[in-house]
Amino acid sequence: MLSKTESLISSFPRKPRGRGGEMKKFVSVFSIFFAILLIAGFALSQEDPDPNSPTPILISHSDSTRTLAIPAKQWRGQLPKEDTRAFAYGAEIVIFITNIELMPDEGANAFRVYIQDSSGREYRFPVLDLQPVKGKGWIYGLTVQLIDEIGYWEEPPAQGDVLIRVSWRGLTSNRTRLGIGFVGGKIEDDPESKPTPAPMEPPKKNQDNTAEYVGRRWSGDRIRFMEQATFGPTPALDARIRRIGIRAWLEEQFNMPYPSAFPYPNLPLMPSTPPPDCNGNDGDGVPDNPPNCYRERYGMYSAQSWFYKEAFYGEAQLRHKVAWALSQIWVISGTDIQQSSHMIAYHQVLSRNAFGNWRQLMYEMTLNPGMGEYLDMARSTKNNPNENYAREILQLFNVGLFMLNLDGTYKRDAQGNLIPTYDQQVVNNFTKVFTGWSFCEDTTQCPNRTQGAINFKDPMLLRPNNHDLTAKTLLDYPGASTTRYIPACSNCTTISAITTYANNSLNQALDNIYNHPNVAPFISRILIQHLVTSDPTPAYVQRVATVFNANRSNPNQLKEVIKAILLDPEARGDVKTEPNYGKLREPVQFLTNIARQFDVRSADRTDLSDGVVSVETNSMGQLAFMAPSVFNYYPPDYVIPGTSLNAPEFAIYTTSTSIARANIVNTLVFNRINVNTGRGVTKGTSISLADLEALAAADASGNQLLDELNWRLLHGTMSNQMRNRILQALNAVPATDARLRAQTAAYLVLTSSQYQIQR
Repeated sequence: MLSKTESLISSFPRKPRGRGGEMKKFVSVFSIFFAILLIAGFALSQEDPDPNSPTPILISHSDSTRTLAIPAKQWRGQLPKEDTRAFAYGAEIVIFITNIELMPDEGANAFRVYIQDSSGREYRFPVLDLQPVKGKGWIYGLTVQLIDEIGYWEEPPAQGDVLIRVSWRGLTSNRTRLGIGFVGGKIEDDPESKPTPAPMEPPKKNQDNTAEYVGRRWSGDRIRFMEQATFGPTPALDARIRRIGIRAWLEEQFNMPYPSAFPYPNLPLMPSTPPPDCNGNDGDGVPDNPPNCYRERYGMYSAQSWFYKEAFYGEAQLRHKVAWALSQIWVISGTDIQQSSHMIAYHQVLSRNAFGNWRQLMYEMTLNPGMGEYLDMARSTKNNPNENYAREILQLFNVGLFMLNLDGTYKRDAQGNLIPTYDQQVVNNFTKVFTGWSFCEDTTQCPNRTQGAINFKDPMLLRPNNHDLTAKTLLDYPGASTTRYIPACSNCTTISAITTYANNSLNQALDNIYNHPNVAPFISRILIQHLVTSDPTPAYVQRVATVFNANRSNPNQLKEVIKAILLDPEARGDVKTEPNYGKLREPVQFLTNIARQFDVRSADRTDLSDGVVSVETNSMGQLAFMAPSVFNYYPPDYVIPGTSLNAPEFAIYTTSTSIARANIVNTLVFNRINVNTGRGVTKGTSISLADLEALAAADASGNQLLDELNWRLLHGTMSNQMRNRILQALNAVPATDARLRAQTAAYLVLTSSQYQIQR
């Protein structure tokens, strides 16, 4: 059989067989072949490196699945003798792992250790240290304390054998047996479990189990990346990233104009009390001018429909995605913000700074009138101070309640207690700093000032007579000496002097917050949660926080942070086998992920969707730009009851919202969101399963259909049990009904727990 190159060469017209013709043919063929090599070389140079980490192996005895372990105090750096013993709950022991490739400075906080006891409960034990074994650098001793790290369970594990495993970079090891209290008990080994004795030589590099999941080179990683960096994969986007690579695509995104599909709605500022010709009251005899004025200007309708259209069709997906994440940190809500124009001005601050500097974002958000309205800074004066913004810029937006290590874990005092970051007195002092700013109504400084309407577009402006001029003492931490104390204004006898003092005080207070050591780990962890996984390891947080700190003066600081999050080895890879890895798809992204995968368009398929899908996401527990409080839709530290798993999105996952998830899939797969003038659905929304129908028609067995869904929706990780159950359902549908077969398969995959957890 000819190679592709030989076939290509042989297809060219032949020259005459004379000597000159042969030479010309040789030169022509050589030129073509050289060009092919250049193109191939260029393509290869653009290709991303292998994203897969090896799967860790927990070492057992040579003739059983019992964990090779030794009390930490007895370990001298070498592999211990195989000894069948039990360990007391609370003891520190060393277990041994292999088949890992560590980065510089990657240590114990990159690992997590889980055990399951005979009652089925899972505990997470703290990892204290990681050291290579003497003379066998490919094996590491992991020091673990046998105590519940989360503290969820009121009682220790059931005594006897437990199954223990090690997690690293979203990959889980095999499970081996470990005795707590005594050896033995009723717990059974995992099926196909076998001894994994210590290897006497280094394992071959990158030997893992991902090959069985991957049908196209690193396709699993590309699908996973698109789910993290965008509002959902599309076939066109997959082809683009496959051609240029993840890193090149990121650079495109960092420089792409935004918005890219639909411009921000250009809505005028309206009076707080709707005028008669824009009050939505069809019974008053006064028609809305323009039509639908009330719906489009009052409330969040225009902001929401624009947001979804940009999510469905925009090319600048990464900026849109990061701005959405930032909106769930710097929260304001349409529960109090009246008009879409107000919310759009706020969102423009987020999108403009999505790849910028965090300190600049702090400044612009502090003076944003939407934030000033929502958290009352616009009404805070020296005679009537309001602490809402002062409290939340500390607690929710930047530093959190307790002191953190760089890896996001809590610092503790000598008695083991958490260390507060601030007290009420500090809040009171920040409150003084934030007095005096209000809506921008000056005719010379406020270009968007509108007669009869509050200016929610221009940054808030200082009213000097309302600013507190007394001394303020702010956050105290190592290095805070230059920003902690703001003296009282000694020469504030003029408006100009007060203005200078107030603006300097504001900037000093923001510097005081920005330079707090908590900011990097606090923000890094939340951004990781929104983009990649709900419960990142401390090592992942530390790597990203280090990038945050290294770019403190960089105007593109967040660009580097986002890149670090998305390219980290804990994010990348075709498959993540750790059961606790990933995140529940929040309702907004659950819907957009489905829509983008299946060519979202209008209900009649003749136009683009109008983006009016808020009723559908609201039923699932999330209404865009309508967070129920400043604490967002869900808290970042939410732990699923009955588990040790930090999983924020599950805070809004209830019996009702779980049913709503199935219902919206049913609507999209078997029907559509039809035009509904009553709720402003002007074009509706539908998806297309035409390509799936073609596969169903071509293959009566259903295997090709499931292969496609497995690749596109589950990046190749569909379990055999799930596949068999879906095939049973497909076989119940006549092979002649390709449409129903495609719908059935898509519905079952999209409503499955495997899909609803983004991994």
